[in-house]
Amino acid sequence: MRRVVVTGVGMVTPCGPTTEESWEAITAGRSGIGPITLFDASEHPSKIAGECRDFDPLKFIEKKRLREGARFIHMAIATSQMAVDAAGFSPSDEEKERVGTFFGVGLCGLELIEEQHKRLLDRGPRRISPYFIPATISNLAPGQISMRYGFKGANYTTTSACSSGAHAIGEAVRAIRWGHLDAALAGGAEACITPLGIGGFTAMRALSTRNDEPERASRPFDKGRDGFVMAEGAACLVLEEREAAMKRGATIHAEIIGYGATSDAYHLTQPAPEGEGAQRAMKLAIEDGKIDLERVGYINAHATSTPTGDLQELQALRHVLGSRASEGQVWISATKSMTGHLLGAAGGLEAALTVMSVKTGVIPPTINLEEPEESAQGMELVAGSSRERTLDVALSNSFGFGGTNVTLAVARHD
Repeated sequence: MRRVVVTGVGMVTPCGPTTEESWEAITAGRSGIGPITLFDASEHPSKIAGECRDFDPLKFIEKKRLREGARFIHMAIATSQMAVDAAGFSPSDEEKERVGTFFGVGLCGLELIEEQHKRLLDRGPRRISPYFIPATISNLAPGQISMRYGFKGANYTTTSACSSGAHAIGEAVRAIRWGHLDAALAGGAEACITPLGIGGFTAMRALSTRNDEPERASRPFDKGRDGFVMAEGAACLVLEEREAAMKRGATIHAEIIGYGATSDAYHLTQPAPEGEGAQRAMKLAIEDGKIDLERVGYINAHATSTPTGDLQELQALRHVLGSRASEGQVWISATKSMTGHLLGAAGGLEAALTVMSVKTGVIPPTINLEEPEESAQGMELVAGSSRERTLDVALSNSFGFGGTNVTLAVARHD
């Protein structure tokens, strides 16, 4: 079976508008959470979010073409350009027929849906923008990227709630492994900080209302957690068949060696008891990569900062990793403590951060962890500040509503 490597990384996050700025802030433990500015949230119980305040789409897209895509598409395009440029990826016209584009998106262009609905009510159906549909539908994130570069391989969106971006990367890896493609751009994008988006999750009582302390609101594994903090952003990886990447002299950041995907078949929003579906996803990724557990040194946890979800993931980690987790031999961190929860883009971003950890040996911290959950006793949750460690294999977990679970296994490249 062919091997798949990562040769480029692109990120737009609440912690920074570029890959380098995001990575620097996240490893420094700086929160990207603040008061909502994208709309007037004064009447909402949750008034905080992880906004990409410094993101400027005009650095990547002509002004006249902005209307062709909602904010999530702008961010997807931006991260694809960062990743392609970083990889020095420039396939020939013939090679482009075997380059795919896979992006995970959860809720698509919610801000445009709200805006155009208001226009319909206020001004009638004739005033709806002709760009409304192509600017909002999920598959136009990979579609726009495909057209931008002329990549003619498989091009589609995976939509699986908070696992969307991770599914996109996993499916791209499979396509390259099996010889259907030679390379792909894969990741996730989301931008749903809108009145309806915030209001909907608030109605579910899923969001933190620690409005007076935004930077301290996202606190995975902490006893004081009261819900997740919604965020926006995108991330993209350039994935290539290993021999082709080496032949062209590409810098290889890491290798994707395992992919596990499962379903809880249990509940609309709650994970299965003891994270049973998450356990199976991790086990499948480990089996897929033929990984000895002794090689696993780090987990980028899904850890959203919800009371039930964090607890079930900790239980799942104990079941799968045994004493290596309970005795602190495997380091675990929750980067959502700084970025907030990017929904459909979360799996893409956290896979990218895991690649960076494997490449650099720097493990991002879990901030705001002041009183750890009792079930975390003995575990190394990298509290407060980043640590350094040479990694052989790391796992990135992504779980979502509907009981969807994904684990990606990332290895240091020899």
